[in-house]
Amino acid sequence: MNKRMVGSAYEARAAAHLESLGYRIVCQNYRSRAGEIDLVARHQGYLVFVEVKYRSDRSSGSAAEAVDFKKQQRIIRVARWYLMEHHLPEETPVRFDVVAFDENQVCVIPDAFWA
Repeated sequence: MNKRMVGSAYEARAAAHLESLGYRIVCQNYRSRAGEIDLVARHQGYLVFVEVKYRSDRSSGSAAEAVDFKKQQRIIRVARWYLMEHHLPEETPVRFDVVAFDENQVCVIPDAFWA
């Protein structure tokens, strides 16, 4: 499998896992000029932007560690673009979650970072 196929498989697993936790998936692989967000969901009154990361081993760090400050800033820019494109007010309650897969263990990190 190539990297894109592997990424898509983990994004599908993440979406299914989040749905089992009560999230409602609104969009997968949202793309804009600003970049891409893996999943957009609704959960507990929030519009949630979800980054999915996986690592087959921890030799290069954990999956969650890959969502560094630079990556967070890009996700925030894409989220703002999403709000604008969908005509949602800036006051829309948003949250940024990370779903991390490390060696097939899944961890959901709600409110992983803030805008």
